[in-house]
Amino acid sequence: MIPISEQELQLLHQYVYDYCGIALNKKKHLVEGRLYKLLREEGFNSYSSYYNYLLNDKSGAVIKAVIDQISTNHTFFMRENKHFSIFKDQVLPHLKATVKNRDLRIWSAGCSSGEEPYTLAMIIADFFAEDKAIWDKRILATDISIRALEKAKAGMYNTDEMKSLPENWRLSYFNKIDTNKYQVNDKLKKEIIFRRFNLMDKEFPFKKKFHVIFCRNVMIYFDNATKNDIINRFYDYTEPGGYLFIGHSEALNRSDTNYKYVMPAVYRKG
Repeated sequence: MIPISEQELQLLHQYVYDYCGIALNKKKHLVEGRLYKLLREEGFNSYSSYYNYLLNDKSGAVIKAVIDQISTNHTFFMRENKHFSIFKDQVLPHLKATVKNRDLRIWSAGCSSGEEPYTLAMIIADFFAEDKAIWDKRILATDISIRALEKAKAGMYNTDEMKSLPENWRLSYFNKIDTNKYQVNDKLKKEIIFRRFNLMDKEFPFKKKFHVIFCRNVMIYFDNATKNDIINRFYDYTEPGGYLFIGHSEALNRSDTNYKYVMPAVYRKG
């Protein structure tokens, strides 16, 4: 293991923070543990030399590799399951009754390896049933990690990862590859648009606002200033009456946002 000095840590922290809002200044052991592999692969013997390599890279490949290493991307099917019940029982009936042009816009921001958007897509498919052909209900799923998005796009999960899913979903929306692997079928994959996206980009590139935004367990990596900035931009890109879902380990300061509190980790634009 190559030790990192406090100065090197602060340099890397500032670069990563400016790029994607993730704060590393108090995560010395995480940085040493996860970036050592990159230093070894590229033949560097210090974090200072790797930092200079990062600064001089014009392709963007080095910072993407760094982000892939430091981002946790821990998720699983049916995580914080109550959110999915609220989405199915309250949000979708409301949207079906009020979205007159049948253009349903849902964003899974920080989608990681795909379990969240695939779950949302299965809920939507079941909910609309015979009406699904007349609705545009594709989900935008974004993440900053290329590695996570590659797994999400592949839609390949092992038996342990699938154990929380209802049996009828396994049969309807997955193909069994072997005794330990399932893959999302093409019909469900077509309902999701996967894109790499950095929440720290100054401008969101979306032409239309969203009826629902899921951004769960992403902002735990941000400081308050970054989190508030992102929440305010989410608000600007939420349709009136639309919903924001965040992680249960996260919280919004109600004095810093125009979203209205609905229940723990669920907010709505008035």
